[in-house]
Amino acid sequence: MIDLEHKKVVVLGMNPSGTAASRLMAQCGARVVLIDRLNTDGLERAAQELEQPGIEVRLGVTALPPEKFDFAVVSPEVSLRDPFIAELKAKEIQVISELELGYQQSLCLNIAVTGTNGKTTTTQIIERVLTHCHRKTVVCDETRLPLSAVAEQTKELDFVTLEVSSFQLESTKFFRPTIAVLLNTAQDHLDRYASMAEYIQTKARIFANQQAFDWAIVQSEALAQLRALDIPVPAKVITFSANNRNADIFLDRGLIVSRIEDWSGPLLDMDHCKIRGPHNAESLMAALAVCRVLRLPLEQTAEALKNYELPPHRCEVVGEVNGVKFINDSKATNVGALHRALLSLPEGRAGEPNVWLIAGGRDKKFDFHDIGPLLSQRVKGAFLIGEAREKIRAAWSLFTPCTLINSLLEAVPEAAKTAVPGDVVLLSPACSSFDQFRNYQHRGEVFRDAVAQWERTTDSGRPVGDHNGNESKKSI
Repeated sequence: MIDLEHKKVVVLGMNPSGTAASRLMAQCGARVVLIDRLNTDGLERAAQELEQPGIEVRLGVTALPPEKFDFAVVSPEVSLRDPFIAELKAKEIQVISELELGYQQSLCLNIAVTGTNGKTTTTQIIERVLTHCHRKTVVCDETRLPLSAVAEQTKELDFVTLEVSSFQLESTKFFRPTIAVLLNTAQDHLDRYASMAEYIQTKARIFANQQAFDWAIVQSEALAQLRALDIPVPAKVITFSANNRNADIFLDRGLIVSRIEDWSGPLLDMDHCKIRGPHNAESLMAALAVCRVLRLPLEQTAEALKNYELPPHRCEVVGEVNGVKFINDSKATNVGALHRALLSLPEGRAGEPNVWLIAGGRDKKFDFHDIGPLLSQRVKGAFLIGEAREKIRAAWSLFTPCTLINSLLEAVPEAAKTAVPGDVVLLSPACSSFDQFRNYQHRGEVFRDAVAQWERTTDSGRPVGDHNGNESKKSI
């Protein structure tokens, strides 16, 4: 554990992680300089709220402060390729992540979940089961509740359940989960990493400090990728998969089944759960494996899993008009998430495509071609928005008709007018939201509002009016 008293520390990035780290270190007697390149009204207000002894905020910085620092804490949004990081390392100043800081100051065991897709769902499921089985835990992540914000509280917990991104893992040193979960590794953040191999290696840092008596719960396909890169997993391993029946926990015709010694047989029937799809089945498998490691009763575990519902913006049905369903999957910020969404939807009549897809946003240097065959099977047409729309059209136009649209608000009625009963209008962007929206939540809310507007202006598939399609006034 780092002794923080009387230390001089620089924190890079005034966001929830940087703010939580600054507060924690100041409370422990450190002198903190929190810096950010930006200087916005929002950051100014946040800086005023952060006023407390030991913390100095500097916004709009263009160079590192000249003072001598004992170490630096980096927020997840700051890449290790950032010039400030290079300068710190040149000065031989140790750089750690907020996750590492929070871990070193925590006083209970942790369960850490990473992966390209499904982290939030899986951590929430694990929290639900632990709470249902009378174990004390909280869920932490880099934006809503960073680990540093609850470090003092951890002495009262049995476990802290962590949703961990690759960005957080980049600057870990001693971080060691008692139970580490790797859900999957699909293309993502290739605007930050030089290759897919580098991205996977960063994800695998979750296992780096584990010991032989710790546990690694790993999707079997992801484990194969680790082994192909000669990445060791020193802990005891449990594998799971919705597609590989040789995994320790697998999916068999809607049943989650275990082949683990002294715990073999059916564990859970997906038909009894509120969530659907093979990707959600894998989240349930990972949670079941965690509960097995902790020796929690299967009956209580299954009871908690059956009642779990997905959070918003994850294949969320937000409306149905004239037999057409509108589904908000704004959280799908990469191609792998779009792939999972399409597989989770019911097929059209006679296996024909029945999805009108709205996709696009800010490109993260993905290869959009690989999903083409699935598009040809499931998607009637794609309405493309955002900065990446031209690139996506070039990749997808051989597989499905593509239409360029200026905005999400325009895309919803265009897709809806084309759809027929039994079709689905799906927002699953396969891109980040930051070109046109504040975040994926904002994008999902705009979609939901556009669907509500379509519902208000539609009567039996026509604009509100007479039977000839002419608009007329409605009584109020």
